[in-house]
Amino acid sequence: MFPVDRLILIAGLGLVVAIASSRLSTRVGVPGLVLFLFVGMLAGSEGLGGIPFEDYRLAHGVGTVALALILFDGGLRTDAATFRAVRAPALVLATAGVLLTTLITAAGTVLVLGVPWLEALLLGSIVGSTDAAAVFAVLRGKGVRVRSRVAAMLEVESGSNDPMAVLLTVVCIEVLVGRVAGAPAVAWLFVRQAALGVLVGYGVGRGAVWITQRIRLDAPGLYPVLMSAAALCAYGAAGAAGGSGFLSVYIAGIVAGSGRLPFRRGILLFHDGLAWLSQMVMFLLLGLLSFPSRLAAAAGSGMPIAAALTLVARPVAVAA
Repeated sequence: MFPVDRLILIAGLGLVVAIASSRLSTRVGVPGLVLFLFVGMLAGSEGLGGIPFEDYRLAHGVGTVALALILFDGGLRTDAATFRAVRAPALVLATAGVLLTTLITAAGTVLVLGVPWLEALLLGSIVGSTDAAAVFAVLRGKGVRVRSRVAAMLEVESGSNDPMAVLLTVVCIEVLVGRVAGAPAVAWLFVRQAALGVLVGYGVGRGAVWITQRIRLDAPGLYPVLMSAAALCAYGAAGAAGGSGFLSVYIAGIVAGSGRLPFRRGILLFHDGLAWLSQMVMFLLLGLLSFPSRLAAAAGSGMPIAAALTLVARPVAVAA
């Protein structure tokens, strides 16, 4: 049994190093998330920390909550006017772009690994989305200035493409395990997930604004916590109804962010910090799950797929 006090110490030091590395990432042009992952590897069983961690169920649960909070923060910060100005190209990139990226990556996976198409589509779905924070980190590190419209499109697209990738991943898993069979059933699963996700997210977002405008809490610090609770409700309610929880929580964030919220600045600051903490914890856990000694064996098949995704699939999808 790993000592609890040592585990807490390593967790604290890991967060400190992760925060420091976020500053380094802007200088060297490497996304901070990559450095968070590396810190997790250092803390793992094969690193300096020596923490033995292979609890995939716990990592899945923590990652789910973390991604929900990250998407909610992204929705809160999506300006309604900016969203309307770039919604057409951004949403096409976030839907058709992700689908096309997934298909091209899957084709490359079939060629490289020789796996069945369904498994290749699952891998393509998992890696098919992008992250604007990583893009901006690289651009800032290289001194590249992005036009305001392009920056706005990246912001909206990155916030809305994760739900699409999750939808594709869920569909692939449902087909692989045999719970869904046939094109009509697959299409219905996709439509149901998307529609319920949007409806539940809109309802929770409106409800959160209505409650925060009318409730009188003794402590102002409880308003951000209330909004976090709304994010978790949006995810859970959509999932329980058979919809996409990630799409729901992003829509709830957009709706809540466009409303008149009391203590708005405090809510945004709180969720900004919460989103950063969620990213750090999620990627530190993923780093703990990684075994550096096994990476060399996987590089021969992994790097060609990464190259196909980066140099072929995403550029073709964006160009189209």
